[in-house]
Amino acid sequence: MQATVRAIRSRPSAAKAAPLKRARFWVICLFFALWAGGIAGRLFWLQIVRHQAYVERAERQQDRTFEVAPRRGILYDRNLHEMAMTVLADSIYADPSQIEDKPAAARALAALVHTDPEDTRTTAQAIAARLEAGREFAWIARRVSPAVAASVRAFIRSRNFKGIYFQKEFKRYYPNNDLAAQVLGYVGTDDNGLGGLEEEFNAELHGQPGRMYMAIDARRKVLGSSERDPQPGRNLVLSIDENIQFMAEQALNHAMEKTRALDGTVVVQDVHTGQILALAVRPTFNPNDSRFTNPDLLLDRAVSDVYEPGSVFKLVTYSGALQDHLVTPDTMVNCHGGQIDLHGAIIHDDQSDRGLGIIPLPMALARSSDVAAIELALKLGPQRLYHFIRAFGFGRRTGIELPGETAGLLRPVERWEPATIGYMAIGQGVAVTPLQLVTMVSTIANGGVYLPPRLLMPGQLKSAAPQALHPDPVRQGEGLPNPLPPGAHRVISEHTAAEMRQLMEDVVLSGTGRNAQLDGYSAAGKTGTAQKIDPKTHLYSKTMHIASFAGFAPVNHPVIAVTVVIDSPQGAYYGADVSAPVFAEVAQEVLEYLGVPHDTPLRPPSASPRPEPIIAEDTAAENPANIEALYAAANALPSSDPQSTAASQQQSAGAASPEPSAAAGSPAGSSPIASPAAHIFAAPAQPDASKPEAPATLPSAKITITTAPQVRVPALVGLPVRQVIEEAGADGLEVEITGDGTAREQVPAPGVMVPQGTKIVVSCSR
Repeated sequence: MQATVRAIRSRPSAAKAAPLKRARFWVICLFFALWAGGIAGRLFWLQIVRHQAYVERAERQQDRTFEVAPRRGILYDRNLHEMAMTVLADSIYADPSQIEDKPAAARALAALVHTDPEDTRTTAQAIAARLEAGREFAWIARRVSPAVAASVRAFIRSRNFKGIYFQKEFKRYYPNNDLAAQVLGYVGTDDNGLGGLEEEFNAELHGQPGRMYMAIDARRKVLGSSERDPQPGRNLVLSIDENIQFMAEQALNHAMEKTRALDGTVVVQDVHTGQILALAVRPTFNPNDSRFTNPDLLLDRAVSDVYEPGSVFKLVTYSGALQDHLVTPDTMVNCHGGQIDLHGAIIHDDQSDRGLGIIPLPMALARSSDVAAIELALKLGPQRLYHFIRAFGFGRRTGIELPGETAGLLRPVERWEPATIGYMAIGQGVAVTPLQLVTMVSTIANGGVYLPPRLLMPGQLKSAAPQALHPDPVRQGEGLPNPLPPGAHRVISEHTAAEMRQLMEDVVLSGTGRNAQLDGYSAAGKTGTAQKIDPKTHLYSKTMHIASFAGFAPVNHPVIAVTVVIDSPQGAYYGADVSAPVFAEVAQEVLEYLGVPHDTPLRPPSASPRPEPIIAEDTAAENPANIEALYAAANALPSSDPQSTAASQQQSAGAASPEPSAAAGSPAGSSPIASPAAHIFAAPAQPDASKPEAPATLPSAKITITTAPQVRVPALVGLPVRQVIEEAGADGLEVEITGDGTAREQVPAPGVMVPQGTKIVVSCSR
């Protein structure tokens, strides 16, 4: 009974406990559901939404990827001598996350790596800024010297310094320092080429970088690594000969020191291939130390600077006139007394050339007569003159493998004014580069074929054989590339080119280019002196000039062409005085270095290296009074000498009935004797180019025998000027030459016995 009562009483409690247990169960289930949902949501967030971010973060913490720079290609000269090469150097970097006191670390490291006061990248401030900006990587110093690297390593060991590491990097090295600096250019800290061939062929030289993958643990220990090898850059073989380059730069240095000019350029070219053997520019820089502040030093003035060439450009005018058969080397040119009226513009010859009348074509070029050049240009006409200017390569880029080349300045013929043809004929109103100029001269030297200038040799691999230049004395016109390279074309015929070579040789032998004469080699060329435009007044300056000389050697079998351009020399400024000696120095050394056989006799050791020029650039040679004095001195013999009597008789006859042309051309106070050069230097009252006056007959007489050693006067009539000098010198006789071309008359007569050292006077004409 009691049990029954108790059971009845307990039933409500049990009924109440069941819902509570169920609630607790669901609460627990809800908790676990929320907990599982939170975990699932977090996992979704981490593994799905933020997956890539955490993967990248893990890679940054656990992996290190380094770009492995490729070895930059080598620049060789034509003999496979390294002109630019790549060496290994230590670079220092830091992990800023491991460095606590960054400013203190920057000061300590700067004390070791900041060895150059001008280097702003290794100062304490610069290093501290990079450490603060970088999270896990910052450069301290790149490509340091072995001594600096050793001092930093010692510092790290002694202080147990954390977070500083070393990496090997390639460093560009130029073993010849500033040799051919503008041609080569240099490489910046990012291994990209700046200037010159380094910039022009940066993609080929740079190569393909590699990759190094490295896994590390939390303590920065390397767990493993893998590497993708870099692909080295391509090697390039240049046409430059480093020995010839050195010779050109040395000669240019001498000229710059002597003239104190603003800048200068020398270009040496192989006339039969168009390959550039040397390209020297001053001022220059050392590409091993690229921390210079003047970007102008990077300019290769041989291809980027233009200037008015002046008288050198007359070679184009003369070549065109000869090619079109408008004149021949025997043509007499009327210089109109040294001035010409060209559509209202009065153009004068140089002051000392005023009074020039009808003269032979070779003398017109040798004397650099502006009027004569204009006369030839007028015969050519604007269209034909423009044709030859373009055919010689002016007014367009040559395509040489250098950055920054300019085409020069040449107005189309449609935009020419009436007087433009006259200015073009004498090298004014047109702007050219030294490279274009040397290519023009090479065209004349190689037989009339324009060959684009080139700096790279065919076959640009390290395994290529050396491309040394070994010239052979071949017939003119042989040795040209076959087939001709792209861009090559014939400008003038071989016959015209031969005539031009002879005219240019006369310039060196008896004209404005006498300072370009070589010892043992014949040479040909043309001088030029041009006024610069004053940037303030935009007019031609009377104090700033550009002196130039362009020529080749030897004459009969040319090997090299050389152009020399000197900008704003101080003191003497004519091309004959400033640039011609540089040509002589360069050409002499280069020809000897190449082993070119001599084609003229060597001068005695006691002889002067080169005769002083009698004719200044664009100025006259001897004037008529000097010519008369020369003949008077040659005949100033004792009264007992028969030649003295003959001379007196000639003087008397000449005084009684002088030649009209001689009288007209004689200066006041001079002897009325007609000299062999009277028809050249005199200005006839009514000049007629088709009927030049014949030279007067020289007196012939015997010379008495003296006690001094006697020699027989050789027969010189009919010989060219060079052979006249050789024949007379071989017999120990001096020679005075008037005119140019072929010897027509001589005093004393052939066969006469005279003392050694006697001065023989020879009259030459075309």
